[in-house]
Amino acid sequence: MIEVQGLTKAFTSRGGKQKTEVVAVDGVDLTVDEGEIVGFLGPNGAGKTTTLRMLTTLLKPTSGTAVVAGHDVAKDPVAVRRAIGYVSQSGSTGPEARAGEEVVDHGMLYGVSRDVATTRAKELFAQLELDGLWERKPRAMSGGQRRRLDIAMGLVHDPRLVFLDEPTTGLDPQARANLWEHISALRTDRGATIFLTTHYLDEADALCDRILVIDRGRIVASDTPDALKSQISGDLVELTVTAPDQVAAAMVALTDADPDDAPRVDDLHVSARVRDVGARLPRLVRALDDAGVVLAAIEVRRPTLDDVFLTVTGRSLREDA
Repeated sequence: MIEVQGLTKAFTSRGGKQKTEVVAVDGVDLTVDEGEIVGFLGPNGAGKTTTLRMLTTLLKPTSGTAVVAGHDVAKDPVAVRRAIGYVSQSGSTGPEARAGEEVVDHGMLYGVSRDVATTRAKELFAQLELDGLWERKPRAMSGGQRRRLDIAMGLVHDPRLVFLDEPTTGLDPQARANLWEHISALRTDRGATIFLTTHYLDEADALCDRILVIDRGRIVASDTPDALKSQISGDLVELTVTAPDQVAAAMVALTDADPDDAPRVDDLHVSARVRDVGARLPRLVRALDDAGVVLAAIEVRRPTLDDVFLTVTGRSLREDA
């Protein structure tokens, strides 16, 4: 559905009389198969937005090729636009327009007849739980309703490929979870392929078949969420002691558990990654007890996508967001 080879975008900035070339996307290769939900993650300034804008024909590549829904973005951008749906982060609905009319008009801009656009719009309103909102103006809707309306606009012309740019930004947890169900249904009920950008790692973990991580203009990781997390060795063991004079003994006990890295200390917290923690944990607890260490808490945490992101980019996506 998407085939990209050597995609590059360079910008020229001018400082006085001197020109400086800035490479925002540097030789990106990626593929997205039909029916996949692919998450595209990256820190601010990593090239994520620039790549997305090239794939949706909003920006011309400097070099390389990108074939989207069977059409070259540089040679036939109009055909690409006809074949895709694009839901921008800022949304595309007018605050004063009536919701149903807005979706129908959007479909007609793609060459869909009014009758067909109206039928599809009503189906989408039902599927996206927008029943009863046909005559309502977006400014009078909740954040979750407006985002679902944005998605309806992106789907009314029945695209095979949908680009969702930060679809749940600004929504409360309940609205986010509700929208996740609708995004999953786009694939299961409509057969859509979805290319999703997000700053929420739990969202990428829950929704995506595969994750691409871009940093400094290059793809630095590409795999399923589980496969990426399996690359992080060991579970994180976090000990919280009750007094400062017990930190040293807790470090010794955790070191004896043969961690993959040196224990880290943060005030009363001592932590390290330990492989086969299920077999080693009883011995660790006995060692702590023998050393007289009184624990306020002990926690074992499986690797997360945030750990993956930190490993491949050197920083946390949550911090970046």
